[in-house]
Amino acid sequence: MSKLIQPPQRFTHGEWNYSNHSNYNSAEKQRASAERLIDESNRLIDETDEATKKTQRDVNKKFEQRLDDVTYWKDELEKKLKDTKDEIEMLLAYKTRLQNALEACIEPLSIVNQCLNFREGRIGIDLVHDDVEKNLLKERETIQGVMELLQKTLDQITEQIRIMRSRRFYLEKDLKDKFGALSIDQNCRELRDDNSTLQFKDGVARIETNSVTPEEWQSFSNENILKAERDRKNAADLRAVVDSLLNTTANDMQQQVDETNLAFSKRIRETDKTKGELETHLAKVLGQIREMEENIQKLQKASDDKIGPKKLAETRLDNRTDRPNVELCRDPVQYRLIGEVTEINTNIERLQMTLAQAQAELKGLIRNQLNLEEDIDIKSKSLNIDNVQCMTLRKSINIKRY
Repeated sequence: MSKLIQPPQRFTHGEWNYSNHSNYNSAEKQRASAERLIDESNRLIDETDEATKKTQRDVNKKFEQRLDDVTYWKDELEKKLKDTKDEIEMLLAYKTRLQNALEACIEPLSIVNQCLNFREGRIGIDLVHDDVEKNLLKERETIQGVMELLQKTLDQITEQIRIMRSRRFYLEKDLKDKFGALSIDQNCRELRDDNSTLQFKDGVARIETNSVTPEEWQSFSNENILKAERDRKNAADLRAVVDSLLNTTANDMQQQVDETNLAFSKRIRETDKTKGELETHLAKVLGQIREMEENIQKLQKASDDKIGPKKLAETRLDNRTDRPNVELCRDPVQYRLIGEVTEINTNIERLQMTLAQAQAELKGLIRNQLNLEEDIDIKSKSLNIDNVQCMTLRKSINIKRY
């Protein structure tokens, strides 16, 4: 038992002093190291705090710059969107003008066709391809050409409206994205370290694979604006074309309508004058017919008046053949009676020949009367068609300017 229990180790005074100095030195070194670490920690704290604040200031500045950039392009997009919307409204107004102008061509075209159909009712020699018909055909061709041109331009306006609406859609979409980005970045800019909504988000410190470069971002909005401006300019140019077209086509149609009306007026005056001349000739022919009828009556009476003297002369000659014997003498009476009969027969023959001529002439006059009356009737019908039917209808032609 006494072997198992060992007494504590005994040290010398020198060892004791050495041990104390060793502990002093170790403590001093540890304290110095701790002081250095504390100083380094304070410096690191200050440094990281300043770096964090500096970085936050830089981030906030970048937010401000970004917000300024987004705001700038938002404002540009809003201006261009307003211009685009205004242009669409103007295009819609121009589309309505074209539709009204196109619709307004229907009635004049219908009137022209009705006039051409009316004039097919002319008969005889008056069924002529005159200046009126030429102008009516030209007027129809003009109106049809105008309608084709208006329809083509209307299609262009409709297509331009579709293009402008497409531009409006892309501008609105870009603008909506800008408002969304502004809202997000403004909210991010306002966030502070002590905000209660802050949370740790793992894996967010990355660049999204579908993100674009600032240059691409700016180019996207700039391209939208440039395309919208280009299409707006095209729309403005098209509107200028429509203004010119509506004015020109209205002038062309009005000019042709005036020329057709002038041709109608000339033709009506010409036909009326001809009808008057025909009526004058008819009156003269009718007068001549009356005179010829009286002349025929006179000739017939003159011929009839010769029957008595002829009977008398022939009766005398016949009675004288009964004279007895030598009394049957060829005396002057006999010769004169024979001459009288011959003279009467000759006169009757002459009168009958003249009567036949007069009757033939009367037939000719009657034929002329019928021809004149028929021609006057034709002219009256033509006047009724041109002056009453056509011109009354044409008074309703109103070439409007839209």
